[in-house]
Amino acid sequence: MNNRSSQTIPVLIWRSVIQAAVLAVLAGFLLPFIYGLVHHYQEKEQHIQQLASLLTTSASTADGADIVAEQVNILLENEPTIQSIVFYSTSEPIEDIDQSLADWKNALFAHTVSFNYPVISKVLDANSATSNESDSNQQLALTLSNIMSESSVPDETTDTATENSTLIGYINITMDVELLRLHWFQNILWLWLTTVVMIVISALYIFRKLNWPVKDIEVLTDVCDIVINNTNLEQLPVIPQQFNFQELTHIKKALIVLFNRLQEARQGYETLAAFEQQLHNKDVSLDVQLHNFQSMISHELKTSLNAIVGGLQLLDHEALNREQKDAVEIISSGSDKLVLSLDHIIQLNQIQKGQIRIHKNEFNPLQLIADLLAKFENTATQKGLELISNIHHIDYSLYGDSEKIHQILSILLNNAIKFTPVGKVTIASQLTHFNKSNRWQISVKDTGIGIDKEHLDDIFNPFFQVDSSQTRQYEGSGVGLPIVRQMAQLMGATIDVDSVLGVGTQFTLTIAMPNQQQSKQQRLLSGLTIIYYYYHETGSLLEELEYLGATIICRQGNQLVIEEMRKQKVDMVMFAEDVFPEKAEILAKRIRQYESDEGSKSEHRALLVYWYPQHRARYVDSFEYGLKAAGIDYCHIATYKDKALSDLLKQWLVWT
Repeated sequence: MNNRSSQTIPVLIWRSVIQAAVLAVLAGFLLPFIYGLVHHYQEKEQHIQQLASLLTTSASTADGADIVAEQVNILLENEPTIQSIVFYSTSEPIEDIDQSLADWKNALFAHTVSFNYPVISKVLDANSATSNESDSNQQLALTLSNIMSESSVPDETTDTATENSTLIGYINITMDVELLRLHWFQNILWLWLTTVVMIVISALYIFRKLNWPVKDIEVLTDVCDIVINNTNLEQLPVIPQQFNFQELTHIKKALIVLFNRLQEARQGYETLAAFEQQLHNKDVSLDVQLHNFQSMISHELKTSLNAIVGGLQLLDHEALNREQKDAVEIISSGSDKLVLSLDHIIQLNQIQKGQIRIHKNEFNPLQLIADLLAKFENTATQKGLELISNIHHIDYSLYGDSEKIHQILSILLNNAIKFTPVGKVTIASQLTHFNKSNRWQISVKDTGIGIDKEHLDDIFNPFFQVDSSQTRQYEGSGVGLPIVRQMAQLMGATIDVDSVLGVGTQFTLTIAMPNQQQSKQQRLLSGLTIIYYYYHETGSLLEELEYLGATIICRQGNQLVIEEMRKQKVDMVMFAEDVFPEKAEILAKRIRQYESDEGSKSEHRALLVYWYPQHRARYVDSFEYGLKAAGIDYCHIATYKDKALSDLLKQWLVWT
């Protein structure tokens, strides 16, 4: 992971240019200095070798001492870098040292350097010696002057005269290297300063050119800051470009395109949000319409049917003739079927809205089965069917909603008899005991027409008909089996079906029930006072709360809830699932305001819970925030199982 701190492009360019200039200055100073100084040192060393060769030549003659002394004086006066010239006699040769590898060290770090040159005596022939003796001083001075001025050495390595050589000593010349370096640096100082100035000027010129795109980049940066800091920016600021660099032009175009796309996406999101709100409003409207439709069916149609049934019962059958009695019987049969279908439709709608309660009581399963057999015995006998019961347990008391179990089994027996032309219908009961619960399994089996396997998953859907034609043989509204499944789910039971087309069908209801010790245990919510606020219908949640031991006070008006809270301590206020979020929000604000006004008297704070039905779960984000802001503690899907409900309430009470 890169942990380096961020930096701006101008700073990067400044640093890069300064670093390049420093490197150029160092390279322009160090390399010429080292190379030039070593080269100058080598030239000076070669020059001294030439002078030393002349001195050794002079010293090898017979009267060379005077000549050498004069030459030395001239050299010391005209060569400031020569510190001293010394002659010492010895007949032992000194081993030559290769100075080439040490030249750069001497040139850079040495203070002084000494050179030893051998002096060899030469015996020449008499004619040559006599001819040269008269003017030797003049020639020697002229030669020394030429060497110093031209730095050239005469070729004296070969001689036509034969001679005999003998080592008599060495001439030692010491050179002042520090003074040599000083003189050399003084000579190149102006050149070096000129080079540095040119490098600095070049660096400034390069920076000036590099600064051109930096200005445009800074403009882009300012625009980006404006976009970042203004979330509601609707128009992108103008991006001026002083220099038309292709890369920056592409970046500018990309920024404009991305901003336009962002604006389009924002407009699309706002349009989608508005459309979603419209759908939400329509769903709320549909909920209201559905509620009104249910009320219309419950009151208008049911009232009209009750009037028809009541009118038929008021007829004096003895005063009717046979044809009239047959007509009344047909009308009565049709009205009874219509009342039953309408009751099933209303009941199915109430289950889906959570308005069906669970009434648990202690009952005898054998007596329940006996009542069912007595109810359907005449119908089965009229069709020529045999109604059989198979009981696989002894007499035992169970704890559950016997009324709903009876209704489920009635629907299953009615369907079994209706769809069985010949044969028998069997109801079987089996009871299994566990440590903490009992499992009751009841099955209804027939030898009827059966159901095709591809329709087994569809028969529990409301209003489904295997044969949907108008000429179908078996009548029915298609809501019986959906009621069976949803009632079974409401009780925590399961319903299974196994059918073979043309052979028969078997429905199996499996219910888990508590044993007698658990059914008599202390209720979990005893001692709690709960106000249950509802809009139109109380729903089945009310009975669950009563079963758990809570004291329930049902109220419909907002002012009635506040007055009730003034009378006594209220632990919870629960909003029923038929209360719209807007109404719940208004009442929650009033409750919290009342508690705030009465805060000096009591620190008690009621727990507010909003229950919403299953079909509103997908819209929970649209109303949950407003409810909690108003003071409601928890929003939850309506729960009707006593164990799950008690655990949930206990958990909320502990948290608060």
